[in-house]
Amino acid sequence: MLTLLLMALTLGAQAQQTFTVSVTNPLATARTDQPVVISLTPFGDIRSVLVTTCGQEIPCQLDDLNQDDTFDELCFLADLNGDETKLYEVTLLSEGEPRTYPARVYTDMLLRNDKVKEKNKHNNFIESITARGDCADSYHIQHHHGVEFESELNGIRIYFDKRQTLDLYGKFQKRLELQATQFYTSKEQKAEGYGDDVLWVGNTFGLGAFRGWDGQQPTMIDPVRSRTQRVISYGPLRTIVELFDRGWQGVNMTVRYTQYAGHRDTDVDVFFNKNVSDRLFSTGVINVKGSVEFSDHKGLRACWGTDYPSSDTINWKRETVGLAVCIPQKYIRSEEPANKDNYAFVIATPDNHIAYKVIYTSANETFGYHSAEEWFEFLKEWKKEVLKPIQVKY
Repeated sequence: MLTLLLMALTLGAQAQQTFTVSVTNPLATARTDQPVVISLTPFGDIRSVLVTTCGQEIPCQLDDLNQDDTFDELCFLADLNGDETKLYEVTLLSEGEPRTYPARVYTDMLLRNDKVKEKNKHNNFIESITARGDCADSYHIQHHHGVEFESELNGIRIYFDKRQTLDLYGKFQKRLELQATQFYTSKEQKAEGYGDDVLWVGNTFGLGAFRGWDGQQPTMIDPVRSRTQRVISYGPLRTIVELFDRGWQGVNMTVRYTQYAGHRDTDVDVFFNKNVSDRLFSTGVINVKGSVEFSDHKGLRACWGTDYPSSDTINWKRETVGLAVCIPQKYIRSEEPANKDNYAFVIATPDNHIAYKVIYTSANETFGYHSAEEWFEFLKEWKKEVLKPIQVKY
């Protein structure tokens, strides 16, 4: 009671705005960790937020998307039974600092530290890096070759070069690991049950990399005047990272990846600084060696296959993964026949924005999927949730 009284007195001493958010699950099945995102633009300069439901405080997050030191969005996660509507009380404060909660996601960028010998203990942390278009080898500038991020279920790094490919980390346990392994798991960590790199990507899409299209095949994000990777948000409920390509085919492009806690899927948003309705682009997933393909021919395309994640077949074992990309039909211009590299889509947009989702599993997971049949059935159910998101009113 004393804690609640002190909280009430503290809130009362600050300028505040309070409103109720109604969140509805339109599906008959229960759903957890559903993102609720609210624009803060109408509310002025907000510095701290308290979110409660049924009288209990829940974690929330403030994000400054355009990096102008003003928070643009509020995010919290909703757990809902089938067909349930739940009310959340939101109190916005014009003073103070964002409340802190346990991290359920992680992201970082690292430069090598030549004084550090262990590959998983480098400590030259950065938040943004830009390479000129004529940089000889941007791939080796960062320690793990590009920005990395994860939820409890996944782990992804994005190569800092013209491929901008998503490379994948497979886990055994449902937990955060990249801060400890830095995508370079030691023998001791492997013995303790930590995961590792599980996919060889080469010049393919990997998991849903965004590319150009020349009428016959995907093209790299090259040449550019410069390319940038940056961390927008560190969590605790979602990480947001961006790739910024200046001067690619006469436009500037931002590719934003948003990773929510409790999710194995990742949101991809591609923004251009001008209308690109006259252009074609591409994305898809790698054709893993010997993989089995699934497509609903309505934007969901997936595979299940096994291959070595490295050219070193002595020190690495073969890894089995399930991959998928889900693209709204309004963007799809064609679903290309599979070739030795990719299962590809040709896509376009009527304006300057494209949005889609990528998702994967590793057969190493104790909590995941272990056959093509299981994976493809899960994806069908997952797409039902994608097509029927929760409904938010406030």
